[in-house]
Amino acid sequence: MIFLDSTVLIDYFNGNKNWQVEFLDESLGNELVVIGDYVITEVLQGFRSEKDFQKAKTTLLLFPCFDIGGKDIAIQSAKNYRYLRKKGLTVRKTIDVMIATFCIENNLMLLHNDKDFEPFTKYLKLKVYEK
Repeated sequence: MIFLDSTVLIDYFNGNKNWQVEFLDESLGNELVVIGDYVITEVLQGFRSEKDFQKAKTTLLLFPCFDIGGKDIAIQSAKNYRYLRKKGLTVRKTIDVMIATFCIENNLMLLHNDKDFEPFTKYLKLKVYEK
């Protein structure tokens, strides 16, 4: 199962070419590809035109979607953030902390294009797809 971060989907919708988008293209139909509710928010908030927003929303709703939040994930996310801060690392976005924590807690492989996930891989055993 592949959990998609918004960075890959944004690249996909923008027509950017990188190994993550190519991996996504190859995985569709061959792997179970999933997203989360926060990922939907991050992707859709970037569309300026209503037409593009609606088209992207229709596409995103084809993916199985997890509800990422909740009390347990919120508390564990805060613990993970604090742990990384003690190591001198600051993750810029709370949503990234929650996505990483959700993937860790549910043993999901994350496909991303964001350096903010690197500390989670190094120190908290986040599983990610790598080139």
